[in-house]
Amino acid sequence: MINSQDFRRYAHEFVDWMADYLESVEKLPVKSQVSPGEIYRQIPDNPPDEGEPMDKIFRDFQEIILPGMTHWQSPNYFAYFTANSSYPSVLAEMLTSTLAAQCMVWETSPAAAELEEKVLNWLRDMIGLPEMFEGVIQDTASTATLVALLTAREKNTSYRINETGFQANNYFRIYCSSEAHSSIEKGVKMAGFGRRALVKVECDESLAIRPESLIKCIQEDISNGFRPLCVVAALGTTGTLAIDPLQPLADICREYDLWLHVDAAFAGTVLVLPEHRWMIEGIEQVDSFVFNPHKWMFTNFDCSAYFVKDTEALVLTFEILPEYLKTGTRGKVKDYRDWGVQLGRRFRALKLWFVIRDYGVEGIRRKVQDHITWARELGEQIRSEPGFELLDPQHLSLVCFRYRPNAANSPEDINAANMALMQKLNDSGRIYLTHTRVSGLVTLRMVIAQTHVTREHVQAAWKLIRETALETKT
Repeated sequence: MINSQDFRRYAHEFVDWMADYLESVEKLPVKSQVSPGEIYRQIPDNPPDEGEPMDKIFRDFQEIILPGMTHWQSPNYFAYFTANSSYPSVLAEMLTSTLAAQCMVWETSPAAAELEEKVLNWLRDMIGLPEMFEGVIQDTASTATLVALLTAREKNTSYRINETGFQANNYFRIYCSSEAHSSIEKGVKMAGFGRRALVKVECDESLAIRPESLIKCIQEDISNGFRPLCVVAALGTTGTLAIDPLQPLADICREYDLWLHVDAAFAGTVLVLPEHRWMIEGIEQVDSFVFNPHKWMFTNFDCSAYFVKDTEALVLTFEILPEYLKTGTRGKVKDYRDWGVQLGRRFRALKLWFVIRDYGVEGIRRKVQDHITWARELGEQIRSEPGFELLDPQHLSLVCFRYRPNAANSPEDINAANMALMQKLNDSGRIYLTHTRVSGLVTLRMVIAQTHVTREHVQAAWKLIRETALETKT
């Protein structure tokens, strides 16, 4: 076992390795190139009886583990949505791990609770939410959405379901677009509503929810004896970053007395740019809002910012007070264990504080604006390139496009050509893309939002895509 002196030596060695890794990560294959089971077979079936030297452990990390990692911090990573990090965030995570605090209530670490409150106020103001919202850090947007659904359920039933469970007349309905994230469906199941309670509403040509279709669904459900409860609006759908029209949805929710939750997991960061706040017109009528600084705000996973207007309803939904959690400060402070599912909580606010202070609000704005600019430039290049088509409308820093070789006329041929192109690109290790389907057609997605990505990385990726398409065609 290492002692204090060993710890000091290895910590320096590890930090040097970390700095070298982040400086050279773009030279590594972005997507892991190993085959299924390859890492598993290299790890012994049984743990060691005696402790092993740290030199050997670290060597195995580099030789066994590292080849099996996909490098999300590579500037050539364009897949899914980003899970960004940054130098200030990593430094804060090191301090957080060293403190190893369990921040469940104010008294277990007052600074953690009060910093979280203040930093969430900063964040609220940075993205233009009204002061009526208060924030808390959840682990993921999936958890935040579950919290919203549970709070809506309890407030609607005067907190009876928490006491007695579901009754025969609790035929609730929750609404989202057909393009919404899968976490909505998972949350509906976990909250006890049942999968059939989720109504996926028709989208328009831009893949945003149709307000008139939502009204129709609500009215039909009411006439059939169901209880409309909640609408989940997407500010940035998973596939194409489509933006649901918030103001019309807010008006509908007000008319029918429905909870309105906004899922802006990736796209919420763009609200640091005032010119994009058209997306949240109607925010005053929203009940809860979530976005993830761990996606586009350069803060290590996990860090999901959840904002709610009715904090009393939130606390009444989740609070439970056994004797061992009673404190003399209860009622005078925020005990965040009552603001969500978890009792145990990491000190997540520290890394967000470091990032905002290191970059400054203007520094964050500049990086986000650069990503959007480079995505628009790429979109124009794709639009003018024979054999490719751009998916319109293009949203923020996501570029959705399709390869259309002349020989590929049927939907099946187009899909096969795009899947083959994506596979070849990803197998090269030079970039990493993912796909979605729009109107049945495979569509490639290129997310330009990684912390260290530059215009040069984007242009190099586009050059590789064109060259690989030609090779695939022949």
